[in-house]
Amino acid sequence: MDSDQMHPLAMSGKDPSMLRGDPIPRERYFSKEFMDLEWDHLWTKIWHIAGREQQVEEPGDFIVHDFMRESVIIAKQNDGSLKGFYNSCGHRAARLVWDNSSLDSFFCPYHGWKWGLDGILEDCPDRDDYPQGDPVGKLKLKEVRVDTWAGLVWYTMDNEAPQLEKYLEPSVELYKNHQFEKTVRVNWWRTALDGNWKFWSDNFNESYHTRTVHPQVPPIIDQDHFTSRYEMFPMGHNRIIQMGRPSLRDRLPDGEAHPFDDLLRVWDIDPDGYPDFETKALQGWLDLKKAKKELWKDKGYLHYEYLNDEELTESPFQVIFPNIAIAPGADSFLVWRWEPHPTDPEKCFFDQWTMAYPVEGMEEFVNRTAINTLKLSEAELDFREYDDGRGISDYSDQVVAQDMQLIAGQTRGWRSQGYPEPYMAAQETRVRRFHEILNDYIAGHPPGRG
Repeated sequence: MDSDQMHPLAMSGKDPSMLRGDPIPRERYFSKEFMDLEWDHLWTKIWHIAGREQQVEEPGDFIVHDFMRESVIIAKQNDGSLKGFYNSCGHRAARLVWDNSSLDSFFCPYHGWKWGLDGILEDCPDRDDYPQGDPVGKLKLKEVRVDTWAGLVWYTMDNEAPQLEKYLEPSVELYKNHQFEKTVRVNWWRTALDGNWKFWSDNFNESYHTRTVHPQVPPIIDQDHFTSRYEMFPMGHNRIIQMGRPSLRDRLPDGEAHPFDDLLRVWDIDPDGYPDFETKALQGWLDLKKAKKELWKDKGYLHYEYLNDEELTESPFQVIFPNIAIAPGADSFLVWRWEPHPTDPEKCFFDQWTMAYPVEGMEEFVNRTAINTLKLSEAELDFREYDDGRGISDYSDQVVAQDMQLIAGQTRGWRSQGYPEPYMAAQETRVRRFHEILNDYIAGHPPGRG
């Protein structure tokens, strides 16, 4: 894929000369001291995803996001705006709410203080008993900054953090043709795992492991490093663009049903009309682009209206520093979020949200890198303990489940005296870049400031 398609802000994500060469000490994966540094210098400085805009559609709707030492409430206001507050009563610090819901006000279960949706104290018992004066109408819950993008609700605990669009730069521009707000969340998984959260950042910043771990991917997405485009952005985000065609290097056995054939048939292309596999992969990919551009309206794929040639077929995958990944495809919008355990550096939580675009007459979403299909309807939260794979056995065919099988082994490997330092390929440049940006945060010099 030609480098001239890269965004002007992008650096080559396959060029180690773009890096400082910072070491990656193994201790950062299990050190409690480093975990504390991350809290002070990273997690309190970045933008977090709290949830989806669809969760706060009406006044009084609110999202609760628990993250390590903090809990935050994002509430829909009567004027349609969103406000965010720390989930702590301004009287004696009691937690106000425990889960997503809808209320007219927030009532403290300890002493009965009542806080409005705008965070202002509306009522409390014994208002005449305060020597410093009646607190009603005077006190307010401490706010966090809130913004939205891609149908997602974001917040930051840092008043000095860049505006969300700047923080995400250039993501807002990159994906301006997509209509994320029209998607349906067809699955919502959260899994508790043994292992440091940075496993996921490392794992998602390379596709070198795909040939070994995810054999279902190459037949539908060409992840060969010499056909992919790798990009690194100034704010610490990294992305890879891979072609939506079969890999020519990793092939299914002759005679085995091929998932690319099914995709061609959806768009009225006969997979048997090509003389050989190479022609089907290369010319079929071009024919697929052409068919999608011509037939999108007739087939009910109305969300294709503004997508360009690359967006119709290719597979983008972006890691938003430090702990979010998105895959804005033509037919779905996948979001992954991984978060540290509140106290244990060798535990974490992993979220997967699959958002699919509704298509007229279609009742199920086909995930082409998994066996199962998903109903085109809003899913409820499905929380699991990984438990050595026993907790997620029913979705063991999923790509992320295959990744989860690796985290326990890496957790032990990081502690081994036999592991001094990673020895990385050029296509793993984004992994080292992630750690360099993390080092910048720890040192008090996050990108985009000063």
